[in-house]
Amino acid sequence: MPAAEAPRPAPASAPLVLAHGVAKSFNGVPALRNGCLELRAGSVHALCGGNGAGKSTFLNILMGILQRDAGSIQVRGAEAHFAGPDDALRAGISIITQELSPIPGMTVAENIFLGREPKRLRVVVDYPALFERAGRLLERLRFDIDPRAPMHRLSLAQTQLVEIAKAFSHQSEIVIMDEPTSAIGENETEILFDAIRKVSAQGAGIIYVSHRLSEIFTIADRYTVFRDGSFIETGRLADIDRRHLVRQIVGRELNAGARPAAAAGGEVVLSVRNLGRRDEFADISLDVRGGEVLGIYGLIGSGRSEFLNCAFGITRPDAGSVALRGRPLPAGNPRQAIRRGLALVTEDRKATGLVLSSSVAFNTTLAALPELSRAGYIDRARDRALVRGLIERMRVRLASPEMDVSELSGGNQQKVVLAKCLATRPVCLLCDEPTRGIDEGAKREVYAFLAEFAAAGGAVVVVSSEAPEVLEVGDRIAIFRQGRLAAVIDGRRASQEELLHLAS
Repeated sequence: MPAAEAPRPAPASAPLVLAHGVAKSFNGVPALRNGCLELRAGSVHALCGGNGAGKSTFLNILMGILQRDAGSIQVRGAEAHFAGPDDALRAGISIITQELSPIPGMTVAENIFLGREPKRLRVVVDYPALFERAGRLLERLRFDIDPRAPMHRLSLAQTQLVEIAKAFSHQSEIVIMDEPTSAIGENETEILFDAIRKVSAQGAGIIYVSHRLSEIFTIADRYTVFRDGSFIETGRLADIDRRHLVRQIVGRELNAGARPAAAAGGEVVLSVRNLGRRDEFADISLDVRGGEVLGIYGLIGSGRSEFLNCAFGITRPDAGSVALRGRPLPAGNPRQAIRRGLALVTEDRKATGLVLSSSVAFNTTLAALPELSRAGYIDRARDRALVRGLIERMRVRLASPEMDVSELSGGNQQKVVLAKCLATRPVCLLCDEPTRGIDEGAKREVYAFLAEFAAAGGAVVVVSSEAPEVLEVGDRIAIFRQGRLAAVIDGRRASQEELLHLAS
């Protein structure tokens, strides 16, 4: 059974990491009250908790990015005080962060070995050696990426794989992985898991953070739960089940609830005919009816996100058409798509869904400003009323609508993205990875929102790289494979094995 108290040092051999009572406050507000964790050599240790639980604060302290206010951290039995990430790296600790930070103008190899490039005469970068070293690393990890490719040409998933390769390149004994699979598909996840197993078998310790509980039970052997900034529980994953873990993370029993059946015979809201875009996808024809949630599933490179962006008008198709409620949408014109009633939840909320330097209120009504303006002036009273109503409807937890959206947890940021879409009064929602990087409780709220939107007569399209999620929300599921529509199946009768078979 899981332990009821914080871990204590084992007398035999020192753990790789032993933390007790780690605390950190920002402007007097505690972000972490009692962080405790024990990581042993050869272990994959899942650090679990909802958004705002204190996980990222704890990991940032361990990496020297933040300084703790209280508590103790021992690394291999010695007290550790890292002044910065360089100290942590020298101590054999590396991290893969959830927020990607590539240098777009540099190559893959340069990003992986930034600051550690092989040099001739200690001055000039030896590029042939650099590309060879990066190529060997990528080949060993089985990441199909050209080390010479510029980062700005990579997809979000490929960028994530480069970040993972960068962490492994340090050959660290302690590797922190914060949502490493949030942007990659299931095939790439299996490749990553193989790499994790090899590294841990050689004695490394992995601290693994993910909101995908199925991954935790697949790859980790031990777990620790944080909630509201405090240590809750630790133990062996073999001793618990998913329901127990969710209860400890959320603090209560979380019921999925029954999903209502899709409205039968609703009118076609979104109609796509023979849509294609060179080198991305071809000949896609789909109808989505009012009251329906259509899931789209496919592996990386299947064209699923590219299809959504094209249907919305971010990119122009080479062939085909898109119609909303029987009226053709002009190609490559998102503004007209929004005016007609189409809304898009983008794959990366921080890069393309939000203006992080602006307030929650500004982000919430940003897409609706034309409707709130008269003669070039915003009707402030209508704007404030709309913000209040949408924040209440989406149950966004915040101190004030005027606070920066960057200060919110990932789950609440995603709710603001959805609120921004609702502000334009859409009849059809296109959602690309709508629960990426948010906790189980927030996921359930997003699922409930999508179901409510459909139940009110709206049409919903959800792209997800998680087969269980598509099965959870989709009334029908469209399977994309290598840029083409492979099949459309009944979501209520489908299985995960069937999805993987059709998508492969």
